[in-house]
Amino acid sequence: MSTQDVELDDLYREIILDHYRKPRNKGRLEHAEMSAEGLNPVCGDEIRLELRLGLDGRIAEIAFGGRGCSISQASASMLTEDVKGKTFAEARGRIDQFRAMMTEGSAPPQDDSGDIESLQGVAKFPARVKCAMLSWNVLQQAMSEGAASAPGKDDGNE
Repeated sequence: MSTQDVELDDLYREIILDHYRKPRNKGRLEHAEMSAEGLNPVCGDEIRLELRLGLDGRIAEIAFGGRGCSISQASASMLTEDVKGKTFAEARGRIDQFRAMMTEGSAPPQDDSGDIESLQGVAKFPARVKCAMLSWNVLQQAMSEGAASAPGKDDGNE
């Protein structure tokens, strides 16, 4: 492993710890239009996501709560930053890209992916992939349930 690889791993570790220690968008979202909860029974991680859409159908606000390891909490924090302002279709695309990065070793999105790239190394540890994926699975559930419970609401799939 080169010195550059070690430095990059250290940087990624710091980004993950920063999101864990100072999570973005953590808390409750008053008047949430959609919400879902998920649990990883293997390790006990818990995530709750709440969303509110803007008039344009984009995710205007998103918040998460729960408890768990640094990977699950940092991933949830990064997710909220990543999908805010996106349509459902765009958010679903991000879920697919993240899942591919975690399970297939695909490269992270090359567009404005923020800190998500720092979770790429988690894919080397299969037991931890579920921790990183938990909030993304909960987002998918919230969007599916929200779209199903609001017939006629544009889910961004046009």
